[in-house]
Amino acid sequence: MDHVTGVEADQPTPGTGPVPEGLTGTEAEARRRRGEANVADRGTSRTYTRILRTNVFSFYNSILFTIGAALLALGRTNDAVVSVGLGLVNAGISAVQEIRAKRQLDRLQLLARAVVHVVRDGRSVETTPEGVVRGDVVVVRPGDQIVVDGPLLDGGRIEVDESLLTGEADPLVKKPGDDVLSGSFCVGGDGYQLARDVGPDSYANRLTADARRESTDVTPLQRRIHFVVRLVMVLVGLMSVAILLQAALEGFSLLRIVQTSAVLSGLVPYGLFLLIAVAYTVGAVKSAGRGALVQRVNAVESVSNVDVVCTDKTGTLTTGRLTLADVSPLGDADPDAVRTALGSMARSAALPNLTTTALAAALPGEPWVVRDEIPFSSSLRWSALRTDDGVWVLGAPEALAPRLAGGSLADGGTAWTSRGLRVLVLARAADPYAPLRGGNGRPELPPLEPLAVVALADELRPQVEETVARLAREGVALKVLSGDDPGTVAALARQAGIDGGEPVAGSTLDALSDAELDEVVAAGTVFGRIAPEQKERIVTSLRRQGHYVAMIGDGVNDARALKQAQVGVAMRSGSAVTRDVADIILTDDSFAALLPAQQEGRRIINGIATSMQVFLARVATQGLVILTVTMLGLGFPYSPTQVGLTLLTVGVPTLFLTAWARPTPPDPALLSSLARFVVPAALVTAGCGVAVYTLLYTKVSQGFSNVDSVPAGVVAEFESYTGLSSGDTGFTAAAATIGAQTGLSTFVSFAAFGLILFLEPPSTFFASWTRPSPDRRPAILVAGLVVALVAVLFTPALSDYFGLTGPAPPVFQTVLPALVVWFVALSAAYRFDLLDRILGLDLLPRPASAAPPRTDPLPIADRI
Repeated sequence: MDHVTGVEADQPTPGTGPVPEGLTGTEAEARRRRGEANVADRGTSRTYTRILRTNVFSFYNSILFTIGAALLALGRTNDAVVSVGLGLVNAGISAVQEIRAKRQLDRLQLLARAVVHVVRDGRSVETTPEGVVRGDVVVVRPGDQIVVDGPLLDGGRIEVDESLLTGEADPLVKKPGDDVLSGSFCVGGDGYQLARDVGPDSYANRLTADARRESTDVTPLQRRIHFVVRLVMVLVGLMSVAILLQAALEGFSLLRIVQTSAVLSGLVPYGLFLLIAVAYTVGAVKSAGRGALVQRVNAVESVSNVDVVCTDKTGTLTTGRLTLADVSPLGDADPDAVRTALGSMARSAALPNLTTTALAAALPGEPWVVRDEIPFSSSLRWSALRTDDGVWVLGAPEALAPRLAGGSLADGGTAWTSRGLRVLVLARAADPYAPLRGGNGRPELPPLEPLAVVALADELRPQVEETVARLAREGVALKVLSGDDPGTVAALARQAGIDGGEPVAGSTLDALSDAELDEVVAAGTVFGRIAPEQKERIVTSLRRQGHYVAMIGDGVNDARALKQAQVGVAMRSGSAVTRDVADIILTDDSFAALLPAQQEGRRIINGIATSMQVFLARVATQGLVILTVTMLGLGFPYSPTQVGLTLLTVGVPTLFLTAWARPTPPDPALLSSLARFVVPAALVTAGCGVAVYTLLYTKVSQGFSNVDSVPAGVVAEFESYTGLSSGDTGFTAAAATIGAQTGLSTFVSFAAFGLILFLEPPSTFFASWTRPSPDRRPAILVAGLVVALVAVLFTPALSDYFGLTGPAPPVFQTVLPALVVWFVALSAAYRFDLLDRILGLDLLPRPASAAPPRTDPLPIADRI
């Protein structure tokens, strides 16, 4: 395919010298076939197949699917749905999230799809950016985006805007031999560039490839949950081997073994991952309404862990606009006349820029009739207008000083410069007819009379100062990383309330080792003239030192640092590449939106921590009950459908508890707190549950030992439950098992509701774990769950679905006293801190901020 259109350009050739011959069409096509075209790899490292395989066919899901298939083959559809349903939902959510992230990264594009002019066969022709090959001569004119890297050829002189790449605010002059980077824009001059680095080797494509790099950080909460789940999986695996071996030795049926496997696999708290996904989604929706659009779901929790915020200056701390700070007339110049002249000059400029826009917005004046104009350029550092009233010049003091009457200004605005203000001088030509160009046609300043010194300030974004102060109170450090002059950045940082001390220049960092860099980064706050690679290295240094880093930026030059940080934050008004790689986008361009996002993250952490207590208490209780009952030889205490009651005892409560959590600082010793709550809860609940199961198993066995004495209706009911006839071998054991299972499931369910009251006590009566909660919603939730469970027990269709017998007096006569004993025992365990007293305090270390152990019955959660 020919990537060159073959259309000859109508525009004049750049420069004054001869047109370079460039490549021939045949040479260009040969190089394209050799892979030397300006085509970059557009994919990410993960394919759709790999994403689906990783999420859907994980190790745990594979076990669930195997059990589910076996249950379906045996005709146990309900058991199969309960066993594998949660794994499928969670896998689906994870896969969708990762596919969305892949698509977002794949569409990243730094280079625009504009027409490029190259010299082929001695003439200028049009092509696409991908049609440029190594060795091509590229025509560069004002307004063009540079699409390859390479030197400027002889005869050319251009000004390029590299702010998209490096953050440098001012255009840079490029002379013959100077490298011009892809991704920059030509804003002045013209010339020819040699295409040296193309495709994946070009600067722009390297930046894009880095931005597309897969980099998903696991948050502290996710790491803790993964650790807990893995630990539970190991314990369940060991327990499963022992129980299944015993089942095989005792001659259990295949159906019984598969059902047992389903119950055991259900002990793994896989629902925690689904709960986290839901909590992240809800948190992301809330944060979006407050100005922080979350693109990576775990970022809403991750931002609450941040202890260092790195931020760019232009477009982040500032709006990227200028404001007029002051106008100081010189000598006997009339202040009003000076202000009007400045306003009129700004309104008369043919090419408005940030300076003229700020002056025109702040000062009076009407446009002049312009006879000649020298527009501002970074090489001149001044602009001039010839009008009917004379020649007016506005420029940097050092640029105008050689032509000012009396030499340079007394102080040149030094005081303003030290405050980070941009200083300009307004002057008027001594001769109103003085030319603005020399004999060679190049701009040249005439002798000038200074009229005023003008100070311009970068405009801080709204609420920046308040946000900086708030982050400081929260213990979050701020570091400013900018491509601008270190002194200017430091002065602006002080305006924002960031006292950075001596600024650090990027040129001093390249020669430092990692250890030396760590020292400089730890001590410094303001870093100027920082390249994109240096920003990334500073973020890496902070992470190496154990900090949790957020990086805020708006330009492509910030993209690599955003990817390296645990939390990447972009401004909505920033570049498309930066927005696409960011974890969070500040939709109102407001720095202050981070604070509500941080509070939302804390709420999620606390909610998930509470939910983990409920999850793990259930898992530990069921594990202990299964081990004990199996060792006693009293059958198996659960069926897969009975495990489905965890929807009421765990699923629904944890969703609401997570949503209702308060945004208090998270517990740094989460695992210790989990152990202090879960171990007593599991031991007491399992002990009482085994007692309930044993009593009912014995009572039913004794009752059916003489079937003739049992009412016919009861016998028929248990025959339907067990699928056996009363005369069949094993009927009594099966009837005793299902009766005991019903009592156990009823007791454990009511106890699970009671644990919610321990975690969120509505009054001092329940406040043995923690102080009474002002929130009454958890108590109302418990009441609703109790009603729901009673409905299940007394509705035949529901009790049959969950594998329970109908309501029977022996069940309630056993369960209700057990609940009273359970409540008294667990209250005592929490109130008097019995776990620590029995095991010793050293086994479960308290957080460093915890109060010393007490002997009075203060709720345990307030002492850890």
